[in-house]
Amino acid sequence: MRIIGGTLRGRAITPPANFEARPTTDFAKEGLFNILENEYDLSSLSMLDLFAGTGSISTEFISRGGAESVCVEMNRANALFIKKSMSSLDIKSVKTVHCNVFDFLKLCSRGFDLIFADPPYKLPGLDTIPDRVLSATYNNNGTASRILNNGGYFILEHPNSYNFSGHKNFVKEKKYGNVHFSFFSIL
Repeated sequence: MRIIGGTLRGRAITPPANFEARPTTDFAKEGLFNILENEYDLSSLSMLDLFAGTGSISTEFISRGGAESVCVEMNRANALFIKKSMSSLDIKSVKTVHCNVFDFLKLCSRGFDLIFADPPYKLPGLDTIPDRVLSATYNNNGTASRILNNGGYFILEHPNSYNFSGHKNFVKEKKYGNVHFSFFSIL
């Protein structure tokens, strides 16, 4: 696995052989970041990377000029791998949180411009993730604010067996081989 674009282009991220994650393919990552770079100036954006796995989405985001990212990963070995990778790439603008994603959504204390989730494809309740993320809030000076900032995207990576086009916050779906990205925004 490699970083496709930006200042770290060509650098490798090499998880151990027994790594328990399904990283987003390079082909799909390139398509995703082409969309994001055409719609946003990444340098002013923050990203929340849920089910972060190897951290490759956050690494790509930072390499392409993203301001900061928070990786949430429940598997301890994966979270440690992300921290080690960020250190070896000298990336200081990525924070790794070892936590269950759904617990993190309840504890989150700030908003993000982009939220990306790449859950295990066989995760029970995968179809509920858009509602859980889009309804998540944090306390902002006594008022509840959504963790997805206005004008931002929640992007869910999922298999072909899911179709979110009927969701009230659905914007579009992009397909790259077997990888599907559904984009949501708070309307």
